[in-house]
Amino acid sequence: MKLGVFISLNDRVLEKMRELKSCGFETCMLSAWDQSKYTPEYEELVRGAMADTGVQISAVWAGWQGGPGIWDFIHGPSTLGMVPPAYRQKRSEQFLKGAEFAHHIGVTDVITHVGFMPENPYDPDYIGTVSMLKYICGILKERGQYFLFETGQETPVVLLRAIEDIGTGNVGINLDTANLILYGKANPVDALDVFGKYVRNTHIKDGFYPTDGRKLGREAPIGEGKVDFPALIRRFREIGYNGPLTFEREISGPQQMADIMKAKAYMEALLNA
Repeated sequence: MKLGVFISLNDRVLEKMRELKSCGFETCMLSAWDQSKYTPEYEELVRGAMADTGVQISAVWAGWQGGPGIWDFIHGPSTLGMVPPAYRQKRSEQFLKGAEFAHHIGVTDVITHVGFMPENPYDPDYIGTVSMLKYICGILKERGQYFLFETGQETPVVLLRAIEDIGTGNVGINLDTANLILYGKANPVDALDVFGKYVRNTHIKDGFYPTDGRKLGREAPIGEGKVDFPALIRRFREIGYNGPLTFEREISGPQQMADIMKAKAYMEALLNA
């Protein structure tokens, strides 16, 4: 399992990938929320950065713009991702632009937060979202690409059912180890019993369960939250996962990289144990 870091698509991509290389990372995941950067110029920049550094991009995280996006339990279900009908078509089109950008830079896996998919499979929002995702995944399949759900807003069973209902064979999961906890949906180790065979990438992150019915739980440095990383690595090996372990730390400034480097040493010790 190769170690990587979640980085942003911006003018500093080459600089950032050189930094990752100097720190001993072999992979990264590219986060792209700004639609204006899906251009031939940025494609050339990213391809050049990969050639310069040898750092491989394991996936593109394709975000969306337009309409509100409120990351909580009260307004999140009606504002996040492709589930809300008011934003579903526009955000799906934006995702497809991100997937096309990924294809042009040679990346097969494209990730996003779909949103709070309803537990009830007969809910119109569940049916409509699955229908849209079938359409999206059909386009990706023609290019040899995979659509990956970012975990967090769905329970593991709902996520499994959605993958089965989409049924195109090119749907997987980006397991964010903290998100399942932050959203109060599951323990990430146990969740692998439900959907482990679909995991193609990860966000290695830590945090705490919610203690407020309106707000998500709190992210924490790796090793300081509720994720049982020794058990997670053992379970990854049991199910045959050998993909990237991509560190994400949702803070900014020098402390972000300091925490990532501590996490790298911690994870290397687990992998070498």
